[in-house]
Amino acid sequence: MEEYGYARSMSRKGCSPDNAACEGYFGILKREFFHNHDWSKVTIEEFIKALDDYLKWFKIKRIEERLGYLSPMDYRASLGY
Repeated sequence: MEEYGYARSMSRKGCSPDNAACEGYFGILKREFFHNHDWSKVTIEEFIKALDDYLKWFKIKRIEERLGYLSPMDYRASLGY
């Protein structure tokens, strides 16, 4: 990392609490999107399209309890953003 001038995104290797939000998100992604699906007959293009659709749904339309049962976009709109 130092040789190429990069900085680690965590304070030290393997310190997952520093990256808890990302770890939590990838857990949700795997649980809701990846696991319990048979991807064996899906082309890479179909997989990428399905993942893109899921990510858009997650970011825009997914209703969340912690946001008062609003989607992220509706919640932001309620705040005037």
